[in-house]
Amino acid sequence: MAETPDICPTLRYEDAKAAIKQLTEGFGFGEHAVYEGEDGRVMHAELTCGNGMVMLGSKGSGSVFDKLMAGGGPASVYVRVDDVDEHHARAVAHGIEIVMAPADQEYGSRDYTARDAEGNVWSFGTYAPGATAG
Repeated sequence: MAETPDICPTLRYEDAKAAIKQLTEGFGFGEHAVYEGEDGRVMHAELTCGNGMVMLGSKGSGSVFDKLMAGGGPASVYVRVDDVDEHHARAVAHGIEIVMAPADQEYGSRDYTARDAEGNVWSFGTYAPGATAG
């Protein structure tokens, strides 16, 4: 990863180990760090994609953050990728649920949307937020 990201979405999972496997194998994220508690649950993990990062952990850890997120619904994360069709093919090959097939958008992006095993929505596309902002 070229630089430390300033914004990192953070998600909680019932089965964080399975989520890490799905995100790394199916979506191509890199495993930067994984810290497990004595009980084997993932207390904190950092996964990279380009110059971005997502952090995640197991639900039920008892931390202040875990308590604040209790009962929270699925989240949505957008990730910029260079080749949407190749990325989509990888996700399909790993059995990930695709909720919107790759499509060209009127604003110039090509993207697709998928849902992970615990209901979080992941969109992957060529749109680069902030790239044209002055």
